[in-house]
Amino acid sequence: MAYTRVSAAEFAALGELADWRYMLAGLHADFRAGSFPAAASLVAAISEAAEAADHHPDIDVRYPDRVRVSLTTLAVGGTTTHDVDLARKISEIAVEVGAAAEPTVPQKVEIAIDTLDPDRIRPFWAAVLGYRDLDGYLIDPLRIGPPVWFQRMDEPRTDRDRFHLDISVPHDVADERIVTALAAGGTLVTDRFARSWWVLADADGNEACICTWQDR
Repeated sequence: MAYTRVSAAEFAALGELADWRYMLAGLHADFRAGSFPAAASLVAAISEAAEAADHHPDIDVRYPDRVRVSLTTLAVGGTTTHDVDLARKISEIAVEVGAAAEPTVPQKVEIAIDTLDPDRIRPFWAAVLGYRDLDGYLIDPLRIGPPVWFQRMDEPRTDRDRFHLDISVPHDVADERIVTALAAGGTLVTDRFARSWWVLADADGNEACICTWQDR
């Protein structure tokens, strides 16, 4: 099957899929169906559309009525026109059944480990988590737990922690999330890499990055 990749900028330029946000090479949407049975019915309708398209999303249902849908083309490890087409169809289904989209709700979390030698410690983390090594990037084979990646250091680090969280959020949520984190006692370590990511820290110096697809 031939796939046509769609970059984050290309997806944003479409301007027609307001229910969806691009994060970590995939499209993500949250819908409120109104009740748990309605959420199950929405999932059933999405499943039928996915079967017809021969392209299948990851779907998560949470009480009382939330349906979270993630689309990516596993064969290429990114977003393609197949994802865009199915996202469009899913949004149409949501409208038909009266489900409301909450486009600023989705987020994706990654765990980053700083190390001088990723190859030396990566097997341990793959084994202890039961994860699979995909070109140096550890992923949960069930696609439930957060992925783990390894940031190579040039020299030993003693003044900062070795772990940090990367929180990928919709691009139109980043500023609000940063303001909220700073108001909650955080500090801005650097905005040098904005709008790709901002480095924040808690009062103890533990770091987290707020990330978006922009300027990458």
